[in-house]
Amino acid sequence: MYTRQASRRAFLRYRGRNLRVAVVLGLALLLVSGAWFTGFSELAARLMVVSALTLVLVAISMTIVDLGQRSSHASVEADVFRLIENDPAPGFFTDEDGAVLLRNKAAHEMVGRDADMTLDALFRGYFANPSAALYRLQCQARLDGAAMEEISTRDGRLRLMVHWVAPDRYLWRVEDLPVAAVDDSRVENLPLAMITVASSGTVLFMNDTAREICGERVKTIDGLFASLPVHPGEVNRITTPDGEISVVVSEATGMAGRRDLYFMPVPEDAAAGPVSVFETLPVPMIKMAENGEILVANRLAASLIGMDLGKDVTLSHVMEGLGRPISDWLRETISGKSAQASEFLRLKREDREIFVQVSLSRVCENGEKLLIAVLNDATELKTLEAQFVQSQKMQAIGQLAGGVAHDFNNLLTAISGHCDLLLLRHDQGDQDYGDLVQINQNANRAAALVSQLLAFSRKQTLRPEVLDLRDTLSDLTHLLNRLVGEKVTLTLSHDTVLHSIRADKRQLEQVLMNLVVNARDAMPDGGEIRIETEVAVVTSPITRDRATVPVGEYVTVKVIDEGCGISADKLPKVFEPFYTTKHTGEGTGLGLSTVYGIVKQTGGFIFVDSVVGEGSVFTLYFPVYELAEGAATATPQPVKPSVPQHGDGVVLLVEDEAPVRAFASRALRLRGYTVLEADCAEDALRTLEDPDLLVDIFVTDVVMPGMDGPTWVREALKSRPDVRVIFVSGYAEAAFDDSRPAVPNSVFLPKPFSLSQLTDTVHQQLS
Repeated sequence: MYTRQASRRAFLRYRGRNLRVAVVLGLALLLVSGAWFTGFSELAARLMVVSALTLVLVAISMTIVDLGQRSSHASVEADVFRLIENDPAPGFFTDEDGAVLLRNKAAHEMVGRDADMTLDALFRGYFANPSAALYRLQCQARLDGAAMEEISTRDGRLRLMVHWVAPDRYLWRVEDLPVAAVDDSRVENLPLAMITVASSGTVLFMNDTAREICGERVKTIDGLFASLPVHPGEVNRITTPDGEISVVVSEATGMAGRRDLYFMPVPEDAAAGPVSVFETLPVPMIKMAENGEILVANRLAASLIGMDLGKDVTLSHVMEGLGRPISDWLRETISGKSAQASEFLRLKREDREIFVQVSLSRVCENGEKLLIAVLNDATELKTLEAQFVQSQKMQAIGQLAGGVAHDFNNLLTAISGHCDLLLLRHDQGDQDYGDLVQINQNANRAAALVSQLLAFSRKQTLRPEVLDLRDTLSDLTHLLNRLVGEKVTLTLSHDTVLHSIRADKRQLEQVLMNLVVNARDAMPDGGEIRIETEVAVVTSPITRDRATVPVGEYVTVKVIDEGCGISADKLPKVFEPFYTTKHTGEGTGLGLSTVYGIVKQTGGFIFVDSVVGEGSVFTLYFPVYELAEGAATATPQPVKPSVPQHGDGVVLLVEDEAPVRAFASRALRLRGYTVLEADCAEDALRTLEDPDLLVDIFVTDVVMPGMDGPTWVREALKSRPDVRVIFVSGYAEAAFDDSRPAVPNSVFLPKPFSLSQLTDTVHQQLS
C-alpha cells in the first residue's frame, strides 16, 4: 500500500537486513564458544566449529549480495536521473511502496521539495483515491513492463505512465492533458486557435486552426509571440509564415504551470482596446461571469441572439433546452469538474427558431475566472435531425393507424351491417326506427374518422378519376357556403384555361372542405375566403419544406383567408397528426394531417404561408393529367340508385371475423343467394375439393391468419378459372402484393360496407 510512511518502512527493511547478518554471526560465535568451553568429544567439537565457519560464510555472502544490490540500485538510479533530469514532464523514481527516491526539475516545480513525499500523498490533491490507481498501474507494469492510464482530475486530466525498471524500482511520468484534449475532435474543429504551453515555454499541442495560422514549425512560445509575457484579454502580436499579425488572447491555466492559450486574429485597423477587438471578431462569442451574466457579446453574437443584452442578462435568459439548469453547466465548467463542453441550445427568439452549438472555455483575466462561449449556428443540423425524427414518428403512427383502422373497420362492418338487417324489419312508424337510424349514422361517423386515420397515414383506398376542378368546385360550392356561415364570404376564381387532374373526387372534396373550415375558424369575426385555381409551369425544381416539386405542369389550388394567421414556430407542425392550434375541444388535430395525407397520396404537394394578424395561404399542387396517345377519355357513368337485387348463385364466403361473416351471410341469403361459409383459407380449399360442388363467386377477406385471400384464390382458380372474385378488407387496396400478378375477374370492396353495397357488388359481378 502507498502511505506517507513508505520511506520509513524502506529504512526499516534496510536495518532488518543488517540485523539478520548480525544474528547469523552471533550463532556462529555461540557454536565456537560451545565447542571450546564445553566438554564435548573431539568429533562433536570439530562439527560445531565447521558449522560456525559455514554460518560466517553465509553472513559474508549476505553482506556481499546486499552491497551488490545497493550498488546496482545506485547505478540504476544514476542512469534514470540522467534520463529524466531535463524531461519537461514531471518524472518520479520510486520504490515498490511509492516512496519518491528521485525527481526531476519539472517534478520539483509540481510538488515542491518535500523529502518524504510519496506518490499517494502527491496525487491526493488531484483526484480521489489515488492508491487504487497507482497500485493498478504498478501491477500492470510488473506484468507488461509498462502501463499508462488517463485519469480525470479536479482541474482536467492527467496521463500517468509507469515503467518497471528493477525488481522494486519504478519510473513514473506525469503528463498534464489540456482541458480541451478530452475531446480532440472538438478542439480540432474549434474555430479558435488553441495551443498548450508548458511552464518552460515549449508548445505541447496545437489544433488545426492554430496550425493554419502559425504554421507547423512552432516549438516554443517565444518563437511565436513577438514579445513576452502574453497579455490575456488584450491584443498581442504573433509571428506567422506570412509575417506578424495581431491577435486577442484568452488564457486557461492547467497543472505544473501549463497554460491553454486561445487566440483569434483581428483586423490590423482595429482599435487596441480589448472590447473593440472583441466586437470585430469574425466568430460569435460571448464573455460571461461565473454566474452566467453576459458581460460582453460581440456583434455577430448579438445579431444571432436577436435580443436586447442589457444589464443582468444571463445565458439562461437568452437560451434554453439543455435539459437541466444552465447555471449548473456553467458552474461545473468554471470549477473544472467538466471538461470543455459543447451543447446544443435553442435561442429564445420569437421571430424564428434558431439552434446554436455552444462551446465553453474557462479563461483568466487579471486574476478573475471568466467563461468564453463560442456560438455556431446549428439550425440546419437540428432541422435535419428533426426531419429524421419526424419521418420515424410518421411511419410509426402510420403503421399504428393502419392496424387500428383494420380492426375498427371490422367492428364497424358488423355494427352497421346488423343495423341494416334490423332496419329491414322496422318501418318509419316503429318506435325503434329512430334509435336504429342514430346507430347507423354514428357508425358512419366512426367510419369517417377511421378514413381520416388512413388518410394521414396515406393508406386509404382511392378511386382516382379524371377531374376538372372547375366542375368539382361548382358542385361543392353549395355545401361550402353552408359550412362558412353568414359572416364569411366565399369567392371562387378560376384560370381561363384549366387542365384536368386525376384524383379521387370524394377525397378531393374532403381536402377542400377541411381547408375552408380551418379558414372559417381562423376568422371568428368574419371575412373573405378566396379559392383560386390556375395552371403553373415549374421550369426548375422547387425545394421547400422538406419537399421538392419536380419540373412539370401543375394545377394549383389556393385557399386564402384573412384570419389570425399562424406563428412562425408553429408552421412546421401544422400537418402533424393530433397537433392543433385551436383551443381544447375545438379540434381533433386530424384535419390538416388528413389533407396532407390525401394530397401526398394523390401525387401532389401542399405548402402553407402565414403572417400573424394578416391570414394564411394554403397552396396545393396537382400534376396535370396527360392522356396517353390513342387512349380515349373515359366518361364517368352516372350512378344508378340502388335497388334491392334478387339473384341466384352460390357464394363461397371466407371471413375470419365471425360477426362480419354472420352479417354478410345473412345479407346474401336475404337476396336469394346460396352461401357457403369458411373461417379460413384452408377451410375454403377443403370445401372446393368436391368436384361436384358448383361455386359462382368467391367473397373473401384479404388479410387472414395463415394463407391470405389472394394466395388461396389463385390456388382455387387453377381448377375453377371462371369463378368471379370479390376481395374485402379493412386495409387499403394497397395491401395487395404488387409484385404478384393481378387476380382475374376480381374487384375490391373496402370495409366497412353496408348491406346494399355488398349485395350490389355481388350482383354486378355475377351479371
